[in-house]
Amino acid sequence: MRIETYGHEIEVTPALREYVETKLKRLERHFDQHFEVRTQLSTRKPDYVAEATLSVVGRPPLHADADAQNMYAAIDALADKLDRLLLKHKKKKTDLQRSPRGENAD
Repeated sequence: MRIETYGHEIEVTPALREYVETKLKRLERHFDQHFEVRTQLSTRKPDYVAEATLSVVGRPPLHADADAQNMYAAIDALADKLDRLLLKHKKKKTDLQRSPRGENAD
């Protein structure tokens, strides 16, 4: 997994970069293959915003964003959203593989 973090009108300190990497590290448990996460940290007064685009080879990119009163809370919310998004995407893929000819049996 490769995590790229940059700021938009905000300086990304080593502490912020390490916090993002620590929080997003848990996404590795969902996929065995290599993927990239591009994270943007910015401010939208009065809130802080964290956005991420997750790219996995052979799959469409997944995007999530979160805002909060401080940057660390925004990063926490972003990690939670990406985690739920990956689980939903993984479940959808599994359901399609199990159904006959990729059709959902409702």
